[in-house]
Amino acid sequence: MKIRSLAARPSRALALATALAAQPLLAQAPAAPGDEEGLETITVIATRRDATDVQTTPVAVTAINDATVGELVTNDLGDIASLVPNFSTGKPAGFNAAAFAMRGVGQTSIIVYADAHVGVAVDDFVIPHIQTQALDLFDIEQIEVLRGPQGTLFGKNTTGGMVNVRTKRPVLGEWGFEFQQRIASFGRFEERFAANIPLGEMFALRASGAFIDSDGFYELGAEYGPVTSFDPLHPANGTTGQGNGKDAGGDDVFTGRVKLLFEPSENFRGVFTYELLDDSSDSPPVANGTKPGSGFLWNAFGLTRDSGNPIKHAATTDRDGLLLNMSKGHRVDVNGYYLNLDWDIGEYQLHSVTGYRKQDSRLPSTYTGEVGPNSLFDATRDDDRKTFQQELRLNGGFENLLGLRGDFVGGFFYQNDETEFCVLQVLGFLDLLGLGSAFFGDPTFFDNNPQILCNKQKAENWALFFDTTFNLTDQLSLSGGFRWTNERKRWAGRNQVFVFLLDGNPTLSDLGTPLAAADFDRFPTGVVRDREQWGEPTGRVTLAYDFENGIYTYFTYAHGFKSGAYNDQTGTTGVAITPLAAAPTDPEKADSFEVGVKLDLLDNRLRINAAGFYVKYSDAQRDLVADFGTFQETRFFNAAEVTAGGIELEWNAMLTDWLDLRGNFGWIESDYKKFEADTDFDGDVDIDLSDRDVNRSVPLQAAGDIIVHHALGSGEMRYSVGVDWEDEAPFVYNANQFRPDLDGITDRRTLLNASISFTDAEDRYFARVYGRNLTDEIYRVGELPVGALWTMSYYGEPRAFGIELGVKFRADD
Repeated sequence: MKIRSLAARPSRALALATALAAQPLLAQAPAAPGDEEGLETITVIATRRDATDVQTTPVAVTAINDATVGELVTNDLGDIASLVPNFSTGKPAGFNAAAFAMRGVGQTSIIVYADAHVGVAVDDFVIPHIQTQALDLFDIEQIEVLRGPQGTLFGKNTTGGMVNVRTKRPVLGEWGFEFQQRIASFGRFEERFAANIPLGEMFALRASGAFIDSDGFYELGAEYGPVTSFDPLHPANGTTGQGNGKDAGGDDVFTGRVKLLFEPSENFRGVFTYELLDDSSDSPPVANGTKPGSGFLWNAFGLTRDSGNPIKHAATTDRDGLLLNMSKGHRVDVNGYYLNLDWDIGEYQLHSVTGYRKQDSRLPSTYTGEVGPNSLFDATRDDDRKTFQQELRLNGGFENLLGLRGDFVGGFFYQNDETEFCVLQVLGFLDLLGLGSAFFGDPTFFDNNPQILCNKQKAENWALFFDTTFNLTDQLSLSGGFRWTNERKRWAGRNQVFVFLLDGNPTLSDLGTPLAAADFDRFPTGVVRDREQWGEPTGRVTLAYDFENGIYTYFTYAHGFKSGAYNDQTGTTGVAITPLAAAPTDPEKADSFEVGVKLDLLDNRLRINAAGFYVKYSDAQRDLVADFGTFQETRFFNAAEVTAGGIELEWNAMLTDWLDLRGNFGWIESDYKKFEADTDFDGDVDIDLSDRDVNRSVPLQAAGDIIVHHALGSGEMRYSVGVDWEDEAPFVYNANQFRPDLDGITDRRTLLNASISFTDAEDRYFARVYGRNLTDEIYRVGELPVGALWTMSYYGEPRAFGIELGVKFRADD
């Protein structure tokens, strides 16, 4: 069912849900607010053992439950960043993908083989790429954000940290239904549902889903020109074109999850999950962020940033021909199958996580921020990815011969990930330079003849790990762990060529789809192959002391790594790929020292957690522009050694029975100790950016919420006002021949959010009105200088208002 057809009948669905929830005999009343004194106890599984109290867990971890997620009124996983110190979210310009950063490192590009610095796992299955890490957060049990390298317990690609998401499981013997609806600015309409259905004594089913539809907050208002002396398609009188003012960047998403629980005894439980994502959202438009007089090629065409609100000057050509299919939007389809098994074997627990996930992405975009009339730079990035994962863990407690008590977890991890990728590009700006006329006698040649680049990768890794804790005394504990990871990656790629130059000189109709060009048996000319294998150790040592009066302290040393990686942009220059250019980067490594203190004060009405850290990243992978004389291509290199030190604070306070405060603060001081690269692959270092500011390292962040609540009739009113402040930071280095002030950045921003909600005493229904970004800040969340050509800029949502309604019921079988 298409989202728009469902959205046309919201009142009928809401009326049905309201009628169901209004049956008081079916509802079970939860504990009333204020029944318990002090802040609630929060448990986490950050140590991958049994759940522990977050206040006596020696990890810098922020735990966010489903109630807090609801009160935040989130659009996706990135919105929780306001609750976590030194955690910044963004998006690669032109893509609806996550770009998380933590403790001085973070993602900057959409490269399909580039692993993230911040890992994301859902129910213990690792999400392999940032394209689908920006999860919808309905039907979430809890989110745990662990800061600092987590390589021992969570594996590779967690040098910055880990976001561990747990979704709600089915419950035996309980009928339940939940329905929520949201209507908001920019034509946003959402419907969410969840149902728990008992199936006898041993089975239960839980189904949940979300339909999300919006018009988007961008407007297609970019001007084109004047570029009369360059553009053969442009009127000779120098008049400018104008976008049509249409809304753009809208959502069209269905995401769902079905879980079947099998629990034949109290010692065994299994959950099979099917996951579905059907995303046909608009191609994300971008604004032309090129500074006037900056030296980019776009300055020569008169194509620089428009004055006024950039959100109202976005652009997309919506070109469908030449296999672009841009009007179909960014299409991402996911089908996932997962089996989680848990056995209690005496004092031990055995866990198995098996999963297979297939992700297909078709991502056509206009990257220039200009509307046309020709495609200055349109492209579609298409990929198919298949991921298999198997993990086995055993954990439990022990008492050794010396009388020391403790616990342990150990296990085996395996993942296989196969990806095919092609990018088809229409480079009409080359016609503006006269190259179409000069080389082909056709002033529109490049605008009508796409070029294609394809490559594929097979990545396989396995790991063995063990982590244990010794309770040296009732208050002092020593823990540590070790993990060995073995990785093997095989890559094959062909340099970019015109489609008609592939073997057999196919037409676009012959090719059919861009990914057909990844058939290297059919099109073998120019294909280069490479393989690499790495073996990497990770580990940690932690000393913790519990003063048993609400004060807990710990010290941790941890070592982690980010995978070595191939680049999907290799060969975009069109020249033959050399062995040195095809070679992957080496793994990026992190050595972290952290000291933390966790405080429960004032009869458990004030909670303060603090951490100080110092991290050294070696062989840090960074994006740069590879210079091949006439040609350039975006690559990443082991270009840097980075140090980062900082402080993190979190606090929660119950000042009175009706007033709560929560907030956090993060400070980072980061430096490049070395930032050098051989960008022309001649064996010699040719660029030194050691004096630059560290990208994705936000120097200062702070956020806080004031929450007032009181009884009203048979329910509770809650008033929440929150402020989220973040300093500016470099986003990515891609124009290495220019000044630092021309690098892409994210803006300093102060976001003011507020909500008012009412929930009845039996938790059967709620209503909420809210506002986001109430001061209507304009701020960049991602920016990419495209070589020496132009800058593409991507912005956050402006001021938005909305209303949410929700109903639920529960009943025993």
